Amino acid sequence: MASKRGKQTVRDMFLSMAVITAVAGVVYIFVPHDDKADPIKAVDYRVELLTARRAAPYPVAAPSGLAEKWKPTSVSYERRADDSWHLGFLDPDGKYVAVEQSTSPAEKYVTQVSQDAKNTGRTQQVAGETWQHWEGPKYDALVRQDKGATTVVTGSASPERLAEMAAALKTS
Repeated sequence: MASKRGKQTVRDMFLSMAVITAVAGVVYIFVPHDDKADPIKAVDYRVELLTARRAAPYPVAAPSGLAEKWKPTSVSYERRADDSWHLGFLDPDGKYVAVEQSTSPAEKYVTQVSQDAKNTGRTQQVAGETWQHWEGPKYDALVRQDKGATTVVTGSASPERLAEMAAALKTS
């Protein structure tokens, strides 16, 4: 009697697995899914930009005229956090680029938003403006201080893409 009970238990287990597999297959077939869909949604940052431009004590920068392949992915403005403005993008190569602005002390702020990048002492001309070049283990950055705020263009993108973003920045 014990051996018959053991066979029933194994048989029941296989029947249960067959039912679960059939249900999972039906769900997979009938639930719509798009394998080609981009899992990262673009954000519309216009409202936050207008709000930040009204509230911030400095001219808030955002890109203008970038190619459509640049995808905005995140936006925030924190008045309590030293008037910090953040606008994140994926560049056409799928690399991260962020525009960061704040009235925080520059050295501390740049190190924080660039994930420990260090000032190289070099500068770079971008669209008629002088930017400091910072390099880090994760992100590089272009940094500019003007009108009471520090502007940082940082990310994992190439130096050319960081400069492209910096060149596109407008304050109105």
